[in-house]
Amino acid sequence: MKTMLTAATLFATSFAAPAFASAEDYVLDASHSQILFSYDHLGYSTTWGMFSGFEGTISFDQEDPSASSVSVSFPVRSMFTGWEARFDHFMGEDFFGAGEDEMVTFTSTNIEVTGDDTAMITGDLTLNGITKSVVLDAKLNQTGMHPMAEKEWAGFDATTTLVRSDFEVGSFAPFVSDEVEVMISVEAMKAE
Repeated sequence: MKTMLTAATLFATSFAAPAFASAEDYVLDASHSQILFSYDHLGYSTTWGMFSGFEGTISFDQEDPSASSVSVSFPVRSMFTGWEARFDHFMGEDFFGAGEDEMVTFTSTNIEVTGDDTAMITGDLTLNGITKSVVLDAKLNQTGMHPMAEKEWAGFDATTTLVRSDFEVGSFAPFVSDEVEVMISVEAMKAE
């Protein structure tokens, strides 16, 4: 499950929008950035979880989105499952064996612009002490002046599929699906 989280954070790099001279730094709005993950449970149901409140930075080049970058990190223990016993199981030895300070990180390595507002973002996801390359299918929702914050703002969505066993958290597969679907939605504000 851990793999699903960090994928989320990386998608925040950007695509085509109004031209600027160079990349500008943005910081994630922790209150409006979430990573949702889901997996098949024994064929009976789809089970959901979430990471929220994470932090990260985006260097966003609206003139040349492929020159953008993103870096995100958050504690694996910030996972929300909606059921305390499930959370405890995920943090235990069957899955993460997560210590109090274990972090999930994502750092982009390449951005391939695929349309006016879409891109494939490749990056290194570190989960459970294992680093793998992950590709996010990302979309720029919009950029502009935030009407309440009165600052430049940007919003992105992204999806990916992670394989739990790639990060050595594949217990109970294939009965509990090894593949985890990840949906990411973030907002970011221009740095001061």
